[in-house]
Amino acid sequence: MLKMAVLLSGSGRTLDNFHERFKAGTLQAEVQVVISNVSDALGLSKAENYAYPAFHAAGNDAINKIIREYDVDVIVLAGFLKLYSAPASLARSVINIHPSLIPAFCGDGFYGSRVHKAVKKRGCLVTGCTVHFANEVYDEGPIILQKSVELAYEDTPHEIGDKVFAVECEAFPEALNRVDAKGIDFFWNRVEG
Repeated sequence: MLKMAVLLSGSGRTLDNFHERFKAGTLQAEVQVVISNVSDALGLSKAENYAYPAFHAAGNDAINKIIREYDVDVIVLAGFLKLYSAPASLARSVINIHPSLIPAFCGDGFYGSRVHKAVKKRGCLVTGCTVHFANEVYDEGPIILQKSVELAYEDTPHEIGDKVFAVECEAFPEALNRVDAKGIDFFWNRVEG
């Protein structure tokens, strides 16, 4: 079972999803600590309500100081909107979800509604999400899982976002279960060989 530190910047929708999956017994992981770079993030209040240790920490050093106090296998970026640098011992253990099918619509500046607006502007009829390991470059680590969704011609960026979030709720837990089953090195070795 994976022991997770969860980093977030906002409402904690992904944390809600994880918590529901824990209760249902369908996610082979447990939250050790939740940290937000935003002091009044709703996700911190949710973490406290779920009885997870919850902290505000503004930068990488402060975040990593907190993480060192917990027994953690992976660091999960659940709507964390800053480039994160993990401690050396966990450098290959950071997992992120991106709201597009990488390598499309990713990299610096592509997050949240910006991605969905770009998808709409390009006229895409398929988009989705990618769960991947994160490294020091936005959206370039090994891919764990991708899920796609079909789009209608008339879908707005908001509707695209809703469709993508619905598949994110399936993809993120499934990807974490795959990491638990296969191990972290499996995914890094897939792309380095």
